[in-house]
Amino acid sequence: MNLHSIKVACSSCNMRELCMPQGLSDQELQRIDDMIGVRRKVKRNEMLFRNGERFNALYAIRTGFFKTSVATEDGRDQVTGFQMAGEIMGLDGIVSDFHSCDAIALEDAEVCVMPFDKIESLSREVTSLQHHVHKIMSREIVREHGVMLLLGSMRAEERLAAFLLNLVQRLHARGFSQTELVLRMTREEIGSYLGLKLETVSRTFSKFVEEGIVEVKQRHVRIVNADALQQLVNNQVACH
Repeated sequence: MNLHSIKVACSSCNMRELCMPQGLSDQELQRIDDMIGVRRKVKRNEMLFRNGERFNALYAIRTGFFKTSVATEDGRDQVTGFQMAGEIMGLDGIVSDFHSCDAIALEDAEVCVMPFDKIESLSREVTSLQHHVHKIMSREIVREHGVMLLLGSMRAEERLAAFLLNLVQRLHARGFSQTELVLRMTREEIGSYLGLKLETVSRTFSKFVEEGIVEVKQRHVRIVNADALQQLVNNQVACH
C-alpha cells in the first residue's frame, strides 16, 4: 500500500466543489482538512479496496479513473460502475462494515483517504457535511436505479448513447470538453457494465461512426451529433 503522508488541503483543492459541501466557513474547512490524513497513490490496475475487505474510509478521487466490479458465480468480473476525479468511492462498505466490490484503478490515480469514524463524528457538528454525505449516498442510489433501467429495457444503441452522454456530462462538470473524451475503460469493460457482448459494443460504435454521430480513434471519442445521442435516449424514456 503506497501511502503518501502529504497534508491534504481541501481548502486549496481544485476538486473541492465536486466532493465537499458548499459554503463552509474557514474554520469548518480547517476541521475537514485535519480529518483527511493522507493521499494515497494507486497505480494502474492496482486495487484501492477489494470485496470482503473491512470498511474504514471513504475515498475522494483527486486524479485518475476507477472501475468497480464484482465476481459473478461463474467467475466473470461484472463491472458495476466507473468513477472519476471529484467522486467519492467506498460507500458500498457503510451498510455492513465490509466492502462489497473491488475498486481498480484504470490509470495511475490519487485519492484522499477520509476515515469514516472521523466523518461521522465531524458530521454531528458540521451539519452541512452530514447533509453532503447523505446527498452523495442518494446520488449513488439514483445512479444504480438508472443503470437498472438501462439494462432492463434499452436496446444496445440506447444503452451506449446513454453511457456516452452520462460520461461526457460528468467530465464537462470537471471542466473538460463537452464533445471529446478519452475512454479509460476497454470496450469489454463497457460491455460488462451495459450488459452487452464485446462484439455488440464494437458494432454499435461502428454504427454511430457510419451515421456521423461520433468519430472514434482508438480510445478517443468525439461526439459530432449530441442531439442524435439524446434523441436515442429520449425515445426510450418516452416509451415508458
